[in-house]
Amino acid sequence: MTTRHLSVVQLVPALESGGAERSTLEIGRALVEAGHTSIVVSAGGRLVEQLVREGSRHIELPIGRKSLKTLTLVPRLRAILAETKADIVHARSRLPAWLGWHALRGLGPPRPHFVTTVHGLNSPGWYSGIMARSDRIICVSNLVRDHVLRHYRGTNPSRLVLIPRGVDAAEFPFGHQPEDEWRTRFFEEFPQLDGAPLLTLPARGTRLKGHTDAIELLADLKVRGVDARLLLLGAREPGREAYVEELESLARNFNVDQHVVITPPRDDVREVMAVSTLILQLSTQRESFGRTVIEALSLCRPVLGYAHGGVGELLTDLYPAGRVPPGDRARLAERAAELMRAAPAIQPLTRYRLADMQEATLQLYGELASQPRRRRSDR
Repeated sequence: MTTRHLSVVQLVPALESGGAERSTLEIGRALVEAGHTSIVVSAGGRLVEQLVREGSRHIELPIGRKSLKTLTLVPRLRAILAETKADIVHARSRLPAWLGWHALRGLGPPRPHFVTTVHGLNSPGWYSGIMARSDRIICVSNLVRDHVLRHYRGTNPSRLVLIPRGVDAAEFPFGHQPEDEWRTRFFEEFPQLDGAPLLTLPARGTRLKGHTDAIELLADLKVRGVDARLLLLGAREPGREAYVEELESLARNFNVDQHVVITPPRDDVREVMAVSTLILQLSTQRESFGRTVIEALSLCRPVLGYAHGGVGELLTDLYPAGRVPPGDRARLAERAAELMRAAPAIQPLTRYRLADMQEATLQLYGELASQPRRRRSDR
């Protein structure tokens, strides 16, 4: 890792929630701890307070607003890059990447180095192609790397860097169990979850996250004589009322509604996972990574998930017993019953740790900063 002081500007639409936003804070914290300058440009959000508390500087600019007027922010962003003497500009989303790219084009040499992270499987096309026009393209999984190479054939593979997201072992410690007081409060709040093994699906309230599959799984276990409870953690969100009603109706139709709880997002995800018998990851579409998989395994909790996308990669590498073919309802119930009865042992993580992700990213920054900053082509 370089010993030279770096000024790194990360570009992200907003700082409300999500994997890219969490990674932004984690890299900002690592930069500060290493003695570098960390700046984040975004429209703001609830995570700004934490970002600033951890030593980064936040500059509010609505660089994620999908409007032609957003292009008028390029001069302001260019001034920010000049004022902060940026060595690295790191964009984590497509529209901020376009603004960053245009801002860099207007800077005289030496220009900052440009880095992008492809966090998801963006729709192929001209608009998404900006993520492949940087000096280095961070891919969060092999699936993402293959996606970039397949759809942007002019991309030099040497510019792609695989840096999986990582889990903080201090936040999700191996074998963690919540205090008795928390456990008592939780089951008093949700008495219908008490008295049987708890299956938890932590995911936003969108159809692709597999909530329907989870309810069907609970019903299938009931038919098999396996008693269980189901928590759809985080699915009850503003604007998703109709979807939640559909899920509640489905649970009633299967006669399992008394054993299903649907909650809004909560801050005690670690504790909920820790008291769960099984963590579910049933996204019906391929996920680019699957952070809840490594969070659960970091806590020493078994994971059951569909073997496709980034989730399939993680399960193959870390917990093969938890893999099920996507959409195979019978196999899903069979494997769930097996894991509930006798789950294979889980070892402490030696990969996919937060420190690994932070170290690899800062090392990349240092390697780029050590190279001459010359006028680059517009790719």
